[in-house]
Amino acid sequence: MEKMVSVYSTEHIPGQKYELIGIVKGSMIQSKHLGRDIGNLLKSLVGGELRGYSEMLNEARAIATRRMLQEAADLQADAVVNLRYTTSAVIQGAAEILAYGTAVKFV
Repeated sequence: MEKMVSVYSTEHIPGQKYELIGIVKGSMIQSKHLGRDIGNLLKSLVGGELRGYSEMLNEARAIATRRMLQEAADLQADAVVNLRYTTSAVIQGAAEILAYGTAVKFV
């Protein structure tokens, strides 16, 4: 059975002492889908949420988070604190989602 690693967006876990292991990260590069592009282009003309892109980014963020947590588990971490996300364009039509934080071990 694989160990579950908790994740926190805060720097400190109230009432918990821990030692720092190091930075962990996970990334996902997602490209646009031509079918979504055409539908979203039309939607952008009239306004409103571009659901295809929202779904795509949510999926990419979930994958990046899982990869970060796997890296933390490989280091025998109990948790990841100070979780952050960033995104950047890699090439035209593709973006990277990066999840990163600090792996910690409870004492």
